[in-house]
Order: sequence, then C-alpha cells, then structure tokens
Amino acid sequence: MTERKPAKLDFESWIDKQIREATARGEFENLPGAGKPIPRGSDDENWWLKGYLRKEGVSGDALLPPSLLLRRDIERLPETVRELTSERAVRETVRELNKRVVDWLRLPHGPYVRIAPVDTEEIVEQWRAERRPKRSPDTSVVAPKPAPDTTSWWRRLFRNPNAAPSN
Repeated sequence: MTERKPAKLDFESWIDKQIREATARGEFENLPGAGKPIPRGSDDENWWLKGYLRKEGVSGDALLPPSLLLRRDIERLPETVRELTSERAVRETVRELNKRVVDWLRLPHGPYVRIAPVDTEEIVEQWRAERRPKRSPDTSVVAPKPAPDTTSWWRRLFRNPNAAPSN
C-alpha cells in the first residue's frame, strides 16, 4: 500500500484495484471480528470513544476541561490527603492544588465553574482530626457532676411556682 496512485487512474479504480489485489493475496481472511456486527451503543453517540478509552485502559479525565478537573480535585481533596502520612505532604498537596486553581483563575478557559483556592489550615486540621486516637468509653472514668444550680431561690420560685424555696 506504499505505492502512489498513477496519474492516469482515478481514485475509485485505483482503490478498487488495491482491494482486489489484497483479497487475492488473502489479507482479509481471519481478521478479528470477522462476520460480527460493528458494536454500537444504544443511543450513545460517543460509543466509539468510550470503547477506545476502555480498550486503551485510560480514564476519560483527560477529556475534561481544566475547570471541571479542578472542581473534582477540590471535592476529592479530603480523601486524597487522608492517605498521606505527614502534615508536610498534606500542605504540599494543598499548595499544588491551590497553585493550579490560581493559574486557572488568572486566565480561565473552558466552561466557567466557580472555584476558589482551598484553605490549607482547614484541610490540615481535618487531617489532624482524623489522625487523633478515638477515645473509647471507659467505665472506670466517673462522669462529671452537673454544675450546681446558681440561680437565686426567688428566680427558681418564679420559674416553678409549686417549688418550695431551698436553703
């Protein structure tokens, strides 16, 4: 198929000649999917794209506009930092995400999605809170006594007219 079309032949006859010669050589025999219908999605016009991405083992994230990727990354940030082992790594992850957000905000392109830089201290505090050991209920710990009622006796009497004054 590396030969060029001769100048005296039109494209249709040249292509027909190529197909006829390839058929004679047997190049169309035992092809994968021979005799099967072309797979199609029910009503999905991007069935071929989804099939290609699935076949290549790639997610569709590469096709999303930057603003939607940033929104998704902001929403997934708590799960992302949950797996990190140091506060420094958490701060670095948030700093990198905030840099991407600021870069997009300086020159937005694609669909406009309302996003803003993430509060680093808030994310670090959430990360720390998840790392704190949970206190198990200990039966040996005595519950604190309720605070004594410091309301004066006449206010207590006024709240509950049936109550007797206490000394």
